[in-house]
Formats: sequence, C-alpha cells, structure tokens
Amino acid sequence: MSVFVHPQGLCESETIGDGTRIWAFAHVLPGARIGRDCNICDHVFIENDVVVGDRVTIKCGVQLWDGVRLEDDVFVGPNVTFTNDPFPRSKIYPERFAQTVVARGASIGANATILPGVRIGANAMVGAGAVVTRDVPANAVIVGNPATIVNYANAVHDTPATFNTTQQVGVRECSVPGVTVHTFPLVGDMRGKLTVGEFTDQVPFVPKRFFMVFDVPGRNVRGQHAHKVCHQFLICTHGSCSVMVDDGTRREEIRLDSPNLAVYMPPMIWGVQYKYSPDAVLLVFASDPYDANDYVRDYDEFLALLAKDPPARP
Repeated sequence: MSVFVHPQGLCESETIGDGTRIWAFAHVLPGARIGRDCNICDHVFIENDVVVGDRVTIKCGVQLWDGVRLEDDVFVGPNVTFTNDPFPRSKIYPERFAQTVVARGASIGANATILPGVRIGANAMVGAGAVVTRDVPANAVIVGNPATIVNYANAVHDTPATFNTTQQVGVRECSVPGVTVHTFPLVGDMRGKLTVGEFTDQVPFVPKRFFMVFDVPGRNVRGQHAHKVCHQFLICTHGSCSVMVDDGTRREEIRLDSPNLAVYMPPMIWGVQYKYSPDAVLLVFASDPYDANDYVRDYDEFLALLAKDPPARP
C-alpha cells in the first residue's frame, strides 16, 4: 500500500496512512496527521493541527483548520465550513484554537457550518446547510439554523398501524429488548376522563421517587443518559413528547401523546426525550432515590459498560 497524491495536489505532511488518496488542488500542511484509506477530494485545505482518522471521506471545497479532529469513518460533504475561533480578528490570534471533534461514523451534509469547539457524536448525521452551534448527541439527526434534533439514526418509529392507544389496552414489547410500552384503560363520560394503573401489577416496580418535566422549549432535548441500577416509568400527562430508547444496538422512538400511554425503561437503556409540545408535562416514576453515581452520561462510556457486562434482558 502507498499514498496517492495527484500531480496537481500538494501534500507536505509525512504522516499519511497507507491507501489514502489526495486529489487535485488539495493542500495538506506539514503538521497534519491523516489515517489510512482516506479520500481527500479536490480543493481541500488541511491545516497543521488537524487529526484525521482512518477511512474518512472529505469532499470538495472543505477546509480543516487547526483544532479539527475527525475520527474513523467520518464523511464530510462538499463545502462544509469548519470554524476554530469564536471571535476572529485580523492578525489577532487566540492562545489556543478551539478543538472541534467529529466522532466515529458521523456524517456532515453539504454546506453545513460547524461552530468552534463543538462535538458531533458518534454516528450522528448533520443535514445539508445546517448551522451547528452546540454539541450533537451520538446518533442524532439534526437540521436547520440553528440546528436542532429531528430524529435519531436507524430508529424504529411507532405508528398508529402498529399501536393504537384507544383499542389495545395492555403491554407490548418494544423493538429494544427490556423496554415495554403500556396502554392503560381510558374511561370517559360527560364528567371527564380517567385512566388508572397499579403498582406492581401493571407498573413493574414500586417507585421511591418521581419528578416532572414541563415548560420545555420545543427545540430542547432532555435525558441523554442511562442508569446503572434505576428503573424508570414515563407518562406524558399533558401534551406530547417522544421518548428514544437505545440498547447500544437497536433504538426506537415512542410517541407519548395520551395520558394513558407509558414507557418502562429498565437499567442500562440509553434514554432521550425530545419533540416536546409547548404544553407537555412528563411524569417519571423512578425505582430508587436520586444518586448522581447511577447516571451514565457519556454514550461511549455506556457502550463500554454494555460490552463489559451485558445486562440480562427478558
């Protein structure tokens, strides 16, 4: 294996992995480090303090400035703009440029703008033209200016065809093992409506704590963590929101849009709540008192814990 540099390309770095191809009018400065089997397309500029992993594709018209880190298997679309200084001035340089990280397997669509210092999580997808102003969670699909989460990659979605909240009272298994979706009876007459559930007959644990989430700005995302020990039971008592559950391999989005619907999440399930309606009130029952050490807030740490000690699922 060897490195291919087009006759009209300029590669000043000697730290280039085997199988990497650098095409016409691309310019790689001496300090840059590029991994194996990468494809650096026409008119790409790569500055000195840049690290690119293996099997990365960088399409035409991209500039990677000091501080950019692209992990393995990243895709960067045409004319994506990276930035590294939040307050740029001509001939005035910061002591240290902000570090921007695009984690393994993430994709960035054409003409997106990435502000300095953000982290784009593993397997995330940034839509074309998006302006990324904040960190992006692993697996999130984001679009817009400023970019917001609209979906999660490779997620299964509930639809009325597979789950009817008014007819199928009971419990169904989610596509993520261990997670269950509960529909409680909904009784109504001229006096109003009522729904009811019982611990531990219908809810699989006796709660020791509850909390409520409300007045969430519609673009904000809650959760983004797993619990090592704690079980949770989520009900949207008013309005609606979506719950994303993820076991590290499979993920499913469950829409809670009726107070007789609930989601049970066992320990070591990554959970995200988003797509809140302005009037949403999310009630969460927890099996244990609050313990900061029970939270797993980093997705890579979550995957490592699963690999080390996979939980038993029914």
